[in-house]
Amino acid sequence: MTSNTVESPIRIAVIGCGRIAGHHCRSISINSELELTSVCDLDEAKAAAYGVEFNVPYFTSYHEMLRQCQVDVVAVITPSGMHFEHAMDVLETYGKHIIVEKPTFMRLSHLDEVYALAEEKGVKVFPVFQNRYNKAVQRVKKGIERDELGSPRVVSIRVRWCRPQRYYDLSAWRGTFSHDGGALTNQGIHHLDLLRYLFGEVKGVCTKMATLGADIEVEDAAVGVFNFASGAVGTLEVTTSARPDDFEASISIVGSKGLAQIGGIAVNELQIYTPDPQACAVSSEDFSGCVYGHGHENIYRNLADVILRGGGHLVRQKDCASSLALLHAAYLSDEVVGWVDVGAFGESTRLGRPDDLISDLYRTAKSG
Repeated sequence: MTSNTVESPIRIAVIGCGRIAGHHCRSISINSELELTSVCDLDEAKAAAYGVEFNVPYFTSYHEMLRQCQVDVVAVITPSGMHFEHAMDVLETYGKHIIVEKPTFMRLSHLDEVYALAEEKGVKVFPVFQNRYNKAVQRVKKGIERDELGSPRVVSIRVRWCRPQRYYDLSAWRGTFSHDGGALTNQGIHHLDLLRYLFGEVKGVCTKMATLGADIEVEDAAVGVFNFASGAVGTLEVTTSARPDDFEASISIVGSKGLAQIGGIAVNELQIYTPDPQACAVSSEDFSGCVYGHGHENIYRNLADVILRGGGHLVRQKDCASSLALLHAAYLSDEVVGWVDVGAFGESTRLGRPDDLISDLYRTAKSG
């Protein structure tokens, strides 16, 4: 199967019916070039809920779903540590395009294997980093490209969210290094990706991680400093131990010509923009109804453009690899207790390590 054999509407199936799956389903359903064909989850009640809401067949086995339904693209929205296994199986067995939720894959080596197999099969991989498309982020990106802010000098990330013990107790994969990662992998990965997207590559990091608000093996707090290849410096604060609610996810830049601050619950408000203060109101969005925002709609529009018209990927393999390299460098820094050059020491020994006891809970037999 190759991308030029697909016609509109592109038929999409969803594997994994957690909370974010509904956002995928809605983003597909409102696009006339796409068609949601089916949904699947090992928990029949979850699959049925989305099947009924979107009036599509639902399954508890993705093998059964992909044998019975006509599908062009599979959205892999399973636990993070299962993305690699599920993506490889969908590519190898069924030869479908795949869209993969953040953090895409837990390890850089997984990313390389998936993209290599996709190329062999003649299909595409679409990573999800939806916050890139927030209005505030896009306005700052445009300002940087126009040199409105000048050269970055100091950049700061601050994520103060709440994930109490009951959140981690929802599923066996949560709060594990093998299948979840902590605050930096599950929540902060968006902001690490935005660092690179907005300000260029990070050269080195020095981080300290701690577990302060829940009984889990991974971090729920990470602080650190980093330096960019450009010479700019930055600070990092990411935690899910805030109580009692989510408070903010912000990025600020002190540039040689001005200052910008993106804040709100999920980098959705342009709070300060000194080159053009009037841009703040028109470049802010209300995410009170959905912290995921509207970026998934852009991701699916790009998917249609790439598959139907040969357009360019908004998130490329190199983007994904560089963000994962930065993520692993942050964990490596905590492990060696010192500065780590991004990409110099490979992968963290903790993040994405195999654990078949957990993986077996989310595997589906091909005969099922």
